[in-house]
Amino acid sequence: MQASIEACERYQKQSYRNRCYILGPQGVQMLQVPVVHGSSWDIKDVLVDYSTPWVLRTQRALDTAYESAAFYEYFRDEVFEILESRPEHLWDLNLQLIRWCIRRLRIDCELVPTTEFALPDTKADDFRFAIHPKRPDTILQDLGLSKPYYQVFRDRMGGFTSGLSILDLLFNEGPDAIDWIVPGA
Repeated sequence: MQASIEACERYQKQSYRNRCYILGPQGVQMLQVPVVHGSSWDIKDVLVDYSTPWVLRTQRALDTAYESAAFYEYFRDEVFEILESRPEHLWDLNLQLIRWCIRRLRIDCELVPTTEFALPDTKADDFRFAIHPKRPDTILQDLGLSKPYYQVFRDRMGGFTSGLSILDLLFNEGPDAIDWIVPGA
């Protein structure tokens, strides 16, 4: 199976392109990849800013949040290897992480970057703008896929916390994570 991934859009500030949320001991925590503010905002040209120790902070946050998660030890080194490879562009970092998630979820899918930005004839297959941190996220509920899974700090937080990174699901459920995305897979 092939899926197109938008490679020709303009970078959108305050979007999930450079952030995600995890559940730590103090609650929901945002992890953010700083970017270099420059003249070009084409998504493939946005540079990652390594002038701050964000990689180390991200690694420490993941360790604190997931060290007791069932599958964290199994996946930790692979995620850290991607972060430590220090891709120059945000596009490359995101593509590596997305492809890693697809492999770990055992989804047989080849991502094909688009060659031009074009709006489709129908919005039915266009998910480019479906999820944004500034808008309510009801996609899983709308698709009937919203169901809780075990989370390390669930009891401390008073129950299941939704809206987190796919890493939360993978670290807690491991190979079974696909069952929360594709029922009966």
